[in-house]
Amino acid sequence: MLSTLDSEEENVIFKRMLGALGVGGPSVDTVLSTRSVQPGGLLSGEVKLKGGDFDAEIEHITLGLVARVELEHDGGEVGGLDEFFRSEVSGPFTLRKGEERVLPFQFGLPYELPISEVGGKPLKGMALGVRTELAIAKAVDKGDLDPFAVAPLPSQERVLQAFGQLGFHFKSADLEVGRIHGVRQQLPFYQEIEFYPSPQYSATINEVELTFVADADRLVVVLEADKRAGRYGGGDAIGRFDLSHEQALQLDWASEIGRWLSGLSQYGFAGHGHEPGHHGHHGHHGSGLGTVAAAGAVGLVGGMMAAEAVEEIFEDDGGDW
Repeated sequence: MLSTLDSEEENVIFKRMLGALGVGGPSVDTVLSTRSVQPGGLLSGEVKLKGGDFDAEIEHITLGLVARVELEHDGGEVGGLDEFFRSEVSGPFTLRKGEERVLPFQFGLPYELPISEVGGKPLKGMALGVRTELAIAKAVDKGDLDPFAVAPLPSQERVLQAFGQLGFHFKSADLEVGRIHGVRQQLPFYQEIEFYPSPQYSATINEVELTFVADADRLVVVLEADKRAGRYGGGDAIGRFDLSHEQALQLDWASEIGRWLSGLSQYGFAGHGHEPGHHGHHGHHGSGLGTVAAAGAVGLVGGMMAAEAVEEIFEDDGGDW
């Protein structure tokens, strides 16, 4: 059967086919109102669209938060980029040929958002960004990443300041895929902020890892000390504080953490479930904080971008806290 389409109709169809391949299609640019936010805060900005060589039926525009994460497995550790939060900016509409349109957005961020800067200085090892997804005619264009920074909540900043008061030095930070035993989590990973010990504690421990798990009301602080081999043996010791944000602001964290660290050398272990002001020791040793659910880990890795690609997107500016 011969086609009844005229040349103009064929040209439109051809252009739409090319548009699905990214040729002559709409362009998109996401501009953030601020480059620094806090966990539980608002991320706002604009998605700027410009029509291409033909009318385009936009199915949706969605913003995704992505982060560089690490997954431990039998063969070692693999790194990649994964999306962990999504917010739709727009549903279906028609973007006319050459049309310019600006779509403002604002959405709430998870309280478990990992920290990527302290005092305006980036944490080495952290990479967070917003990725714009534009869906046209069943084809999905995942656009460029727009980096943004996450500063600590006041309650978290108090804990970080305590490590400085104790003479600890920041080493690095990363995101580990998995769950912390006994802690309620929203996101499929947790952050580890690593510190070198001060001379006072260097004979007992190699390093201390700090993890925050927050919600609107409470802050869980998990400490993991990598103990040096000695009288009580090496390995990991875990300590945990669970309190409100207001309590965290009032607590003398340097004293609390100092007492916990001193317990490592005096008793060979540290409390797993600390309550501020109560320093009983409940021994707990382990090979790490996270217990990974196999199905969740496979799903996350399946959506991860290779580590090499991550480095191309997030350039290391050499900043260090």
